[in-house]
Amino acid sequence: MISTFTPIKTRLHLLALLIAPILCTGTAPAQTPDSAKIKAEVSKQESIYRSEGDRVPSGYTIDRTLENYADALVTGFDDALARLGPADRWLDIGAGKGQAILDYFAPQYDLAHPDGRERRGKKARVVAMSIEDRRTADWQLSAASLGGNQLQYLADRRLRDYGLEELGQFQIITDVIGGFSYTTDLTLFMEKVTGLLALDGRFYSVLQDVQSEAGTNQPYYDKSPYLTEIKDAGGADLKVCSWLKSISCVHVTCELKKGWRPPVEAFQVQKICNEVKVPPLTPVHYEAGTPPERRFVLKESVTAKAP
Repeated sequence: MISTFTPIKTRLHLLALLIAPILCTGTAPAQTPDSAKIKAEVSKQESIYRSEGDRVPSGYTIDRTLENYADALVTGFDDALARLGPADRWLDIGAGKGQAILDYFAPQYDLAHPDGRERRGKKARVVAMSIEDRRTADWQLSAASLGGNQLQYLADRRLRDYGLEELGQFQIITDVIGGFSYTTDLTLFMEKVTGLLALDGRFYSVLQDVQSEAGTNQPYYDKSPYLTEIKDAGGADLKVCSWLKSISCVHVTCELKKGWRPPVEAFQVQKICNEVKVPPLTPVHYEAGTPPERRFVLKESVTAKAP
């Protein structure tokens, strides 16, 4: 079956961002951001976040189901979620209407996941996070019936605006075409995510139309780059998977999901120790869309980790 996130790439050529070369160490070309143009594109992106009703653009999906999550994320996510117990916590970034979370608490979930049902008990405590408040009547009813802190919805702030003391730590963090796909600061985003993961906790996310770990796919859109690209300090291409694997104190799995249009690469980032260091990236290009087109440059050389 062919699956799709039905994205659009907002290509407003009059406002398209230009990436200019600058001097850097050595002779390889580097790039620098045009802050004014990035700011203008971010402003356009904000209007997409806040859109309502008929103004919500095609491709900006706010009601993905838990089945969609299991299909898009790496193999094993569904089992990992089913193993969570009442003392565990799950954070969903870019949750939209929170449909995936509502599916988790629905009676049908236990029928479909009999293994570990007794351990799950009341299930994990779940926090939904969204820039805009898109809670529905179904969400309000579920939150009221579950009571306490079993189900929470955080809105009107971004991940970067929360601290560890406010949110606590989580065994699972998910992001299905949320902040990981939209942020202008991938470094800060991953610093926040890894800081919120408990030891041995896992972050599950995806990027669409990105060069896979194996490098077997081409950009989906004709005569266009990948939606998310990274250049190393010398100007060479650096795969997102490779950059994630260069983060210290994590174990990373990357999986190209065959049959998706556009192609989707799924990531699992497991925190294995607390001394996490994320190699810093500089944003040099941002073009609003669902999701946006982004370019980053690594500030320093990536040191390969010992196997």
